[in-house]
Amino acid sequence: MNMKNIKHIIDHAEQHCAKHGARLTRKRKQVLSGLLTSTKALSAYELIGVCKEECGETLPVMSIYRILDFLVDENLAHKLDLANKYIACEHISCSHPHVVSQFLICRHCSKVREISVNRSVIDDFQASAQSAGFPQISSQLELSCICEECLNESG
Repeated sequence: MNMKNIKHIIDHAEQHCAKHGARLTRKRKQVLSGLLTSTKALSAYELIGVCKEECGETLPVMSIYRILDFLVDENLAHKLDLANKYIACEHISCSHPHVVSQFLICRHCSKVREISVNRSVIDDFQASAQSAGFPQISSQLELSCICEECLNESG
């Protein structure tokens, strides 16, 4: 993603936060920018390295976690529970209402793709889980896949 696109997305995220009475501070922008420039999900520790490399600033891990919590709460980022890593929301600058996001994670290179799934599919899945005696606590799905690039390299 080029810097112009990142700036546009950050500007949109800043406006989004302002509508909710929140502020997208300089450090929050740094972390969000790190997520936006990455093709892979990043851990808090990896984000420390990204911020150090791109901004010359070392942020404490607890600050990174607080910032990530803020970004997730503001729907600007997503936490991938299975990997304990984070990605920027692909729909930050969209004006349409967001649906429940699902994530395709390449098991070879760790790239992540956010997709939207029809609400009826999620409802069916929740009903099946409930009837199996496993009430669903989150409708977020994280699927292990192989991206086309890795598939083409191995083929």
